[in-house]
Amino acid sequence: MSPSPFIVEWIERVARERAANRRALDVAMGRGRHALPLARAGFLTFGVDLAFDAVRDAVTAASAAGAPINGWCADLTQHPLASSRFDLVIVSRYLQRDLFSALRAACAPGGVVLYETFTTVQRALGTGPKSPDHLLEPGELLRRFDGFEVLFYEEVSAPEAVARIAARRS
Repeated sequence: MSPSPFIVEWIERVARERAANRRALDVAMGRGRHALPLARAGFLTFGVDLAFDAVRDAVTAASAAGAPINGWCADLTQHPLASSRFDLVIVSRYLQRDLFSALRAACAPGGVVLYETFTTVQRALGTGPKSPDHLLEPGELLRRFDGFEVLFYEEVSAPEAVARIAARRS
């Protein structure tokens, strides 16, 4: 699967505005489709996923591409994220509601969260996730980042039904 154009665009924007020694976290990184663009943009990149094979493949591919990443296999409900650690936190095509407070806290002051995932409208399209556990309600993503400065927000229904946010922690 190729990287999300929304995520790639915002990686580039954040990379231009942040100073050296920037840290980024790709949550549920899978095989690293966003971790590699992060590393190429100059971020010290960390990626976490529950699937060991995916983490191994992402780390190997990034190293071969000359853009190393730090990957670890973990269940974030059992191994919490460090607070105020990352200048950029990315979550794409993944929804685990009990992680929202940890994601907010992992973002350093002035850092940005990029989040993009499916909404309940996706069910009507007949593809993708169907469980309400994996679909955002209308406006839910925006509410989850209340108190952050919203740099961009949208909910679209085609070609996929997704919500996207770029939000800065004050």
